Amino acid sequence: MDIRLKRAYDPPARDDGARILIERLWPRGVKKEALALDLWLKDIAPSPGLRQWYGHEPSRFEEFVRRYHAELEANAAAVEELRDWLRRGRTTFVYAARDPVMNSARVLRDWLLAR
Repeated sequence: MDIRLKRAYDPPARDDGARILIERLWPRGVKKEALALDLWLKDIAPSPGLRQWYGHEPSRFEEFVRRYHAELEANAAAVEELRDWLRRGRTTFVYAARDPVMNSARVLRDWLLAR
């Protein structure tokens, strides 16, 4: 699988492949056209309760990863829809978080690549 990660606030590039927004909420201040999305897959994102609990608090990241993995394991339909896109070639997960390391896009990519 060729999965790239890109913030929603960074411009699209020709070599992004399929661009999938993996956030439950639309990124603030970004117009639809600016994202050049192929898909907005809300259901693959962490649940609202998990997202709010985590709050991008670094001390909670390890537990966030564990809980998000559990949500992904229980979300077969969204995972399969995403895998269908990944089979087509390069895919860029578009995310809104500021932190390039501690975010759900990275957790999702790592979880998929480990399987």
